[in-house]
Amino acid sequence: MVLKLHGFPLSTCTRRVALVLKEKNVPYKLVPVDLTKNENKSPSYLANQPFGQVPYIVDDDGFQLFESRAIGRYIALKYPDQGNKLMPDPADLKKTALFEQAASIELSNFDPLASTLAFERLVKPRRGLGETNEALVAQITQQLGAKLDVYEVILSKTKYLAGEEVSLADLFHIPYGSMLGMMRIDLGSETRPNVARWWKDITSRPSWVSVKDGA
Repeated sequence: MVLKLHGFPLSTCTRRVALVLKEKNVPYKLVPVDLTKNENKSPSYLANQPFGQVPYIVDDDGFQLFESRAIGRYIALKYPDQGNKLMPDPADLKKTALFEQAASIELSNFDPLASTLAFERLVKPRRGLGETNEALVAQITQQLGAKLDVYEVILSKTKYLAGEEVSLADLFHIPYGSMLGMMRIDLGSETRPNVARWWKDITSRPSWVSVKDGA
């Protein structure tokens, strides 16, 4: 058997999981879930993902899991010596703490802002959900800029957010970060050279190149 990834090929969270699977050289089969037809709200889907969101996985032994970041951690921990090492050894308390700090930064300081911008500028127009709230976009863009200024400080001291090695904490940024590029919101700039360096580094990885247009 092979791991099955149930999700919409272009969704941010589905590609987040596919990115990790590629990094770890774990073969998988994509089982498409058509969000445009609300297949994620069907009783059969809700029986496996009760929130009606994508994606979820069914591992080759039948184990099921949803939430993209939890899946990423599961894959990294299951295959510690396969592919690229994306999490520290759990026995190394300090490196693990720094990793969790970096992962929390993404979840608390980046994702809420980036996902709101993506919804306002890209999702709303595509789905006919009303006009973009430009005042909100301006406010969130300013808030994101302030957060990225802090990223610049962190990345002036270490190559990646959790230290000198790339980790899940870095890669988790990519799907929504790439959508910011579509909105001409630049993560890196002349005033944030380290953010620019970091962003070019992680988005140039073969894993992302292979899934950026679909898991």
